Amino acid sequence: MIGRLDLADRKVVGWALSQTMDAEATTVAVWQMAVRNRPLFHSLLFHSVRGVPYACSAFRE
Repeated sequence: MIGRLDLADRKVVGWALSQTMDAEATTVAVWQMAVRNRPLFHSLLFHSVRGVPYACSAFRE
């Protein structure tokens, strides 16, 4: 399971379950859900564990 947490109010704003570590099924899906749940109105500070799913071109796009 991969998830996104809004540290301002400590709420989970995105999550995904996958049997593979494919970026489209995990990190990209979680990012899209998080942005739907919390639209970006101001600047954003994004922090990740800096793993391969976050460095791949599918996520960076």
